[in-house]
Amino acid sequence: MITVHGNPHSTCTRKVLTTLEEKGAKYDLRVVDLATKQQKSSEHLARQPFGVVPVLDHDGFELYESRAIVRYLDRALPGVSLTPSDVRDYARMEQFISIEQSYFSGPTIQLLYQARGGQPDAKIVDENRAKLAHTADVLERRLGEAKYVGGASFSLGDISFMPYFALLERLGHGDIASSRKNVSRWWTDVSARESWKKVSG
Repeated sequence: MITVHGNPHSTCTRKVLTTLEEKGAKYDLRVVDLATKQQKSSEHLARQPFGVVPVLDHDGFELYESRAIVRYLDRALPGVSLTPSDVRDYARMEQFISIEQSYFSGPTIQLLYQARGGQPDAKIVDENRAKLAHTADVLERRLGEAKYVGGASFSLGDISFMPYFALLERLGHGDIASSRKNVSRWWTDVSARESWKKVSG
């Protein structure tokens, strides 16, 4: 049995749910209410000592950290592989997962914080948009070489970026993707996948 303790609006939870949908796996989502800080409850902290989501429970095996979870699920579950078989495509996928973690998710979350109530700080917004633009330019070059982040096939590398592009779109920063030909083509493609439509819908 697969149980995910998370929140359907959480970017990291969405990575895990999209992976499960791509694998065709059945799972139970136990919603953690972030608005009431349920993630800081003693019950949740026993599962995730840093007080964030998601947490995976697979037949009693508990695992946290979304990037570790999606790699585990891809290896543990049957279904289509979300990891390139070619060693160089695999390396490129891992490179871009690292790029997402190091240079893309953080600035996106900073824009989310700026959008929450009050007047956004224009300097902070501009600084983080510049960081995102630089990373999107790197992604633009990669997607000019290959259909997906990891090569010819959809992979965990694509899943890693998807929740953040969706969040940017919701926050009014959709031009980060739409102003770049290859990124825009990629985002139109991956956001139309049934797995993503189910998770984000």
